[in-house]
Amino acid sequence: MNVRQWLFLSLALVCSSNGYAAAGSQEAKGLWLTSEKDAVVKVDDCADKPGALCGKVVWVKDVASITSDCGVQIMQLVRFDQEAWRDGWVFDPRDHKKYKGVVRVKEGVLNVRAFVGTELLGKTEQFERVASLPPAPVCTL
Repeated sequence: MNVRQWLFLSLALVCSSNGYAAAGSQEAKGLWLTSEKDAVVKVDDCADKPGALCGKVVWVKDVASITSDCGVQIMQLVRFDQEAWRDGWVFDPRDHKKYKGVVRVKEGVLNVRAFVGTELLGKTEQFERVASLPPAPVCTL
């Protein structure tokens, strides 16, 4: 392999890996049904923090929890690194606590990991992508 071929191959690899990282950082955006199938979370760019990823409850199954859970922001992560969104928090509406968080998409599933201290000692919830919101009750935000 001559120098010209090596440079071309190197440039092609760098360009393809940058494109993959950019696509990977966008994979988490969309509508996701929680593991208990009782809420849908919309994951998108944070309105108040450019470059960060946020998740907000936009649908709940139980009419009684509409007033308490609708519109609740359950995640904010500021950096995409090593195929995951990091450096932020995840909120658990069941115990009303914020935890450190990591969010990654793997095989079409959104893995939301909440932890205290180190990521190894956390718990992961798996969300399923949905194309649209289920029927009523829908949150009015």
